[in-house]
Amino acid sequence: MSGPGKDGDHRPPGGCRDCEKPCDESDGQPGLPVTPGLSRRRFVDWILGVSGAGFMAAVLYPVVRFLVPPTIAEAAVNSVVVPFRPADMPPNSGRTFKFGSQPGLLVRTASGELRAFSGRCTHLDCTVQYRDDLEHIWCACHNGHYDLNGVNISGPPPTPLPVYTVNERGDQIVVNRNV
Repeated sequence: MSGPGKDGDHRPPGGCRDCEKPCDESDGQPGLPVTPGLSRRRFVDWILGVSGAGFMAAVLYPVVRFLVPPTIAEAAVNSVVVPFRPADMPPNSGRTFKFGSQPGLLVRTASGELRAFSGRCTHLDCTVQYRDDLEHIWCACHNGHYDLNGVNISGPPPTPLPVYTVNERGDQIVVNRNV
């Protein structure tokens, strides 16, 4: 064994290679035996890494949940009773109603016939409405127009509106999806 190094530790001036006692040089503590597990430095590095990753997850998770909206499964509704009576619909008028999780549009034509359509424009899913001054269905988002059969007649909508079946049962209006 060589003589002691600086400050009375057991390390020889050439390092621990020549010493009979094993040392953990990464520990910075002379004279301690080498342990086969984690050193203090590696343990602190691991704790800091896990803490940093946990912090980043805690910050990023709400941001990602805000930016990516949840998917909402469409209700399997094929029929709905409209929340107003036939007498509440004068000729040449239209009203929106809820058809499952989507809007629907009920129109009473000038001749008194009831017709129902999907309330979503086929262009960008805006809600459509009936315009009694034009006597057709109109989408306010990009000025799309549909006739009273749901066919797109002007503007950007690429396809006709889905048409629903309307039945009057006494004092109720029942709208069915055409399956």
